[in-house]
Amino acid sequence: MLGTIELESLAIPCIVGIFPFERIQEQPVFASIAMDLDFAPAAASESVDDTVDYAALAESIHALVREAKFQLIETMAEEIAKHILSAHPQVESVRVAVHKPQAVPQAKDTRVRVARSR
Repeated sequence: MLGTIELESLAIPCIVGIFPFERIQEQPVFASIAMDLDFAPAAASESVDDTVDYAALAESIHALVREAKFQLIETMAEEIAKHILSAHPQVESVRVAVHKPQAVPQAKDTRVRVARSR
């Protein structure tokens, strides 16, 4: 019973960027995450232990990004995907999009996407 858990536009104020002003002041980034996994164990048990606790996952991603102070959102997306796959062995594949709306003032949004699987 393959299913998908999604976190859409998880807001993370953080230090990110290559320019000196970006290394001083936090700016908003948003992570959108989709994880594919077998829902059958959780559906049978009704236990969060048999799925991904997405509230706890959101907290761990928030901490990872704020602590790392990435220079590139490409690196951020890769590290989020690696974190999910290593922390949650039941996740078969993950897609991560990182949005940095203040990156290009003339654009509504700037984003990168990665897809990783086991």
